[in-house]
Amino acid sequence: MDLIITYFPGLSDTQKAQFEALYDLYIDWNSKINVISRKDITNLYEHHVLHSLGIAKFIRFVPETEVMDVGTGGGFPGIPLAIIFPEVRFHLVDSIGKKVKVATEVAKSIGLQNVTTRHCRVEEEKKMFDFVVSRAVMPLSDLVKIVRKNIKKEQQNVYPNGLICLKGGELEYEILPFRRLAQIEDMKNYFKEEYFATKKVVYVVIPK
Repeated sequence: MDLIITYFPGLSDTQKAQFEALYDLYIDWNSKINVISRKDITNLYEHHVLHSLGIAKFIRFVPETEVMDVGTGGGFPGIPLAIIFPEVRFHLVDSIGKKVKVATEVAKSIGLQNVTTRHCRVEEEKKMFDFVVSRAVMPLSDLVKIVRKNIKKEQQNVYPNGLICLKGGELEYEILPFRRLAQIEDMKNYFKEEYFATKKVVYVVIPK
């Protein structure tokens, strides 16, 4: 939890309480439904919450922005981002029902009013959003193909509407088809912990 306050010092008391509550909630839910590797649950704040918040270091969504989190699992990156951006609407989607249940219950437990969830494949979701976010659920080209239909034409943020992914490792080949539309940011520029040495935020403009 100290990590979150270190990198996001301007949090309100409500936001601090919401972040604080995540640990016990995920420990409890993870004992029933395995959404985070059991050996990794103790690293919740660094490996999952702070990792998710790399997107908040890359972009400050303006109020009323609508964001879809594809393959949210237990709620990452959507729930940490919804805490940071209380005036932004997040729609969390996953094809595994029990994982969506965890995300839904965690969001409800900490009083998030800006989160909706849906158990479905992203191909089935027809709503439109300013941005799609995701944590490495599939290759970039596949993800762009299936979320293109969900990107709004109207722009309201500093960055044009598109896809923002959290990925790791060598991405040169994967972004090749999008080289004129993609931007890669090293997360080691945001966070000093060793875990982030090879982690990246990948942004792809999806023109309409």
